[in-house]
Amino acid sequence: MAIKKYKPITPGKRWTRISSFEDITAEKPYKPLTLALKKKAGRNVQGRITVRHRGGGHKRRIRIVDFKRDKRNIKAKVISIQYDPNRTARIALVEYEDGEKRYILCSQGLKAGDEILTSEKTDVKAGNCMQLRHIPSGTLIHNLELYKGKGALAVRSAGSSAQILAKEERSAHVKMPSGEIRLVDLDCYATIGQVSNVEHKGVSIGKAGRSRWLGIRPGVRGVAMNPVDHPLGGGEGKSSGGRHPSTPWGKITKGLKTRKTKKLSDKYILKRRPKRKKKG
Repeated sequence: MAIKKYKPITPGKRWTRISSFEDITAEKPYKPLTLALKKKAGRNVQGRITVRHRGGGHKRRIRIVDFKRDKRNIKAKVISIQYDPNRTARIALVEYEDGEKRYILCSQGLKAGDEILTSEKTDVKAGNCMQLRHIPSGTLIHNLELYKGKGALAVRSAGSSAQILAKEERSAHVKMPSGEIRLVDLDCYATIGQVSNVEHKGVSIGKAGRSRWLGIRPGVRGVAMNPVDHPLGGGEGKSSGGRHPSTPWGKITKGLKTRKTKKLSDKYILKRRPKRKKKG
């Protein structure tokens, strides 16, 4: 897969970078595994906007992706590699020996015609899924279960991968894409290899219109508003705000801790992800 550039015949085309979609083998999705997606424009069940700057966008259908990979010890053949508008990674349509078809997250290097298998122990091959206890240390993995039987919750975005560093009696030390080292139960399942569409990080939106196609509406800086509209607004000339960054309703937006799963999750973290270095 490669990144496609355009000749700068317009200001928008000058910076636009898109995927070449060379790896896609089917233009239309498998309809029995899709659902209609009703747009909510950031509104909750009461009709109030709870997520700002959402709305519009192109029509989409949800692809029902099998993150549990719970069809065990039955070989599956990859029929096609497809585009999914709801995620950055590609998805693969696979057909099992008993005739059932499912969508799975596509691994890097997986092609139409390849055979994959989900089992407690199987070959260490891209696309195969098995328990962490049987995956050799140092192997790259993705589509990782954090809790046994719950299905993959982590390492699902384009080009990402985790690595098994070591194993204890009941847990594996897994280095996450963020650099965090985490304990994961050895009975949890993970898929071998890296997530597909590695070049996604090279994609550039290029113009405001493409953001609107994705359902992302413009966001206005607080310092550009009037004092009646935002705590950072107003001031003579170009003012920087004069206080910590905040929402239009006065809540702190940077550094305010909002995690609710801290007590449940922190005990599994062996090493925190490295802090980003400040620019300048």
